[in-house]
Amino acid sequence: MPVNEQVTDSVTQVNTKVVGETPAMAMGNLFTATSQALANAAHSATYANQQASVMSQAATVQGVNSLMSTGSAVVGRSAEEVLTKG
Repeated sequence: MPVNEQVTDSVTQVNTKVVGETPAMAMGNLFTATSQALANAAHSATYANQQASVMSQAATVQGVNSLMSTGSAVVGRSAEEVLTKG
């Protein structure tokens, strides 16, 4: 059964179009995946930095609270030793 030449030409053109677009689509997908991965890495680094800052502040507060909870004579004596040994 013969096939109309216009049909075969149309199918050939569509196939050629799809094959021609494939590298561009692949690169687009690669760039999208790469940019998402880099964004996730930047977000993770920012979050880790924020958490480290919170921990540092908490440690500082605990240190100050520890110093302030001791008697003033002990604080004065400790300060004196630090200043004389400095």
